[in-house]
Amino acid sequence: APWLLMMSLTPARGCLLDLPWEDILVPHILCHLPLRQLLSLQRVSKSFQSLIQLYLANMRCFDSSQIGPAIPRAAFVNLLKDNEVLQQLALQNCSEWLTDRELLPVIGQNHHLHQIQLKGCAQLSRHALVAISLSCPNLRRLSLAHCEWVDSLSLRSLADHCKALEAVDLTACRQLKDEAICYLVQKCSRLKSLSLAVNANVGDVAVEEIAKCCPELEHLDLTGCLRVKNDSIRVLAEYCPKLRSLKVKHCHNVAESSLSILRSRGVELDVEPPLQRALVLLQDVVGFAPFINLQI
Repeated sequence: APWLLMMSLTPARGCLLDLPWEDILVPHILCHLPLRQLLSLQRVSKSFQSLIQLYLANMRCFDSSQIGPAIPRAAFVNLLKDNEVLQQLALQNCSEWLTDRELLPVIGQNHHLHQIQLKGCAQLSRHALVAISLSCPNLRRLSLAHCEWVDSLSLRSLADHCKALEAVDLTACRQLKDEAICYLVQKCSRLKSLSLAVNANVGDVAVEEIAKCCPELEHLDLTGCLRVKNDSIRVLAEYCPKLRSLKVKHCHNVAESSLSILRSRGVELDVEPPLQRALVLLQDVVGFAPFINLQI
């Protein structure tokens, strides 16, 4: 790609812009360049500006991290104003500038989105989630981690309209309680990955409903869910045969008596067995690992 760009500035050797734009340049060349470099190319000439605008209008994936977190509002709106074919939209940690005003037009004109990342976008409102649910029926992956504006009503809208969801991250969405989670999993039974971490309002009722409604579940994060207890973990073990990982760190009411069932099946847990924890603690205290015959 860099060689072709140099060639384009050397008329004697041909011109990059002479290649078919929609058939060659956009799908086979520009897609390999970082977005930041593409935006810089707009300043080369009016022809390059038109080419990049064509690329932006046909872009399938937009990731704000390729530009940087401090995108001017007007620049973001301008970048995606003509795009109606986005499939992936990643705007994580854009809380300094992203509001409903910038996001809703993009969501409203892109009905093919199947992956949206809004982690840490604190200035949005519940209207953003409602818009997503109404405009993106094929949505499969959604991250709303640390978006405390997510409430039960907007989550119900998501569950009613986006039943193909496979992965949802609701970490630190502290407005949500068991009832809202239950409604989500009842409607979205294809879920394979779900995070409810850092939510003290989530308890056994939600976990048991997750287990019974989501037989395809592979990953569940309950970190810091203080109301979760052993009984719901046992139900999880019974109803979720495909579970591959479970996070229950800081769940003080979850003990080895329930975790051992999952551990015996090879499920990855973020909590060590009691004996191993004791050895680590002893090593920290005395400065070495004791020699113990674990076969006795």
